[in-house]
Amino acid sequence: MDQRTAEGESASTAFARVADFVLRRLAGAFPRDVLKSAALQFLDTMGIAIAAGPMQAGRIARDAAVMLYGSGADRHAARMIFDGRRASMAGAAFAAATQTDNLDGHDGYPPTKGHIGVAVIPALLALAEEKPELTGPEALAAIVVGYEIAGRAGIALHATVSDYHTSGAWNSLGVAAVAARLLSLDDDQLRHAFGIAEYHGPRSQMMREIATPTMLHDGSGMGALVGLSAAVLAEAGFAGAPAITVEAPEVAAHWDDLGRFWQMTRQYIKPYPVCRWAHAAIDATRALCLQHGLRPEDIRKVHVNSFHYAATLFAGMPDTTSKAQYSLPFAVATMILHGRIGVEHISGSGLRDAAVADMLKRVEVNEAAKHSDRFPAGRWADVQIETVDGRRLESGDVHARGGPEAPFSEADIVAKYMEFASPVLGSTRAAAIRDGILGLIDADRRFSELTALVYDPPGGQGSHAA
Repeated sequence: MDQRTAEGESASTAFARVADFVLRRLAGAFPRDVLKSAALQFLDTMGIAIAAGPMQAGRIARDAAVMLYGSGADRHAARMIFDGRRASMAGAAFAAATQTDNLDGHDGYPPTKGHIGVAVIPALLALAEEKPELTGPEALAAIVVGYEIAGRAGIALHATVSDYHTSGAWNSLGVAAVAARLLSLDDDQLRHAFGIAEYHGPRSQMMREIATPTMLHDGSGMGALVGLSAAVLAEAGFAGAPAITVEAPEVAAHWDDLGRFWQMTRQYIKPYPVCRWAHAAIDATRALCLQHGLRPEDIRKVHVNSFHYAATLFAGMPDTTSKAQYSLPFAVATMILHGRIGVEHISGSGLRDAAVADMLKRVEVNEAAKHSDRFPAGRWADVQIETVDGRRLESGDVHARGGPEAPFSEADIVAKYMEFASPVLGSTRAAAIRDGILGLIDADRRFSELTALVYDPPGGQGSHAA
């Protein structure tokens, strides 16, 4: 047997193991704590999706889905979440992922340098309405499958190419996996779906968006569109090249622990709706202000040291929500002035806050090699604050809150969800969605119990401007 034949057989064996995990691992075979993590990530993502609904990017994405991605077949149609209008499943997933991606408060996974739930949760929601028999545990199992496939595809991509690509380049494979599972594709169709998703996934350069922030964000809207489209194409017999990030010999090590090591439980939750790269600096500043009882007028200068990518974030006073979410100095200044960072601070009048603009001038950001060396496994910063009375207060090295290093409790995650969802939906409906999602772990639950809560627009039937 020559080397090429051996490598081919090895890749075939590896893919068979992936297919077993995606298509045939029953919900009951997933650890309960992993399913619970899926429910909490689902809830967190929904809170951001809801809060993003009234924002301009979400409205444009939903309108575009109706115009461009309609469906002539009911089986492949879906209602858009918190909107009610119908589009294709791929269009509905695109709209929800684009909407969520444009409020940068959703979860992420450090080794991928990106985000999974922003595409996987919209895919589940686009597929689930036409599956009234879908149980709660099976819905959560589909989420786990999406996270585990997307995470490994992302790590494999980063390990084999030079460019830093957006999440859409690889979370498209997680979406294809969710769709393949819920559409009951076979192994061959799954293989083609992965190949199509990888080939057409948006390999857009992340640092271009960081340099000039826009509504493109992390490419996850297109990742969701491509991933769901790939599954439907494969189901119809469309052939796609094998996915290199899944089957190439050089990435095999990234797939060896599938079904044993659960990336699902290692995601971080964001306390603030801004780029994760800024969070360590925000947390360090927050801690100093709380510890020393600092008021804005007490602060003369803020020195931030963080990793390279954090130091490249937008430096000036942002004039758009996109820029605000990619600005470390703005986020630090907002925390000092308001003690929190909410949607109102990164949009509307928050972009014209004169006090924040003045404080921003006092924030200096530099790269520290020790923090760069820890990236992407960790997001670290240290902050020194000079006060007007001559003190120099130091935070020491701080890691961003919300991940495995400094995890949020379930109560923290629920509180964050309610903070983001209630202003849009009202506390009664927001709480009903909360209870419904957290209850999915029970064997007697059906996903369809959530239908009226998550697809109808906030203002009731016929209201699409939310």
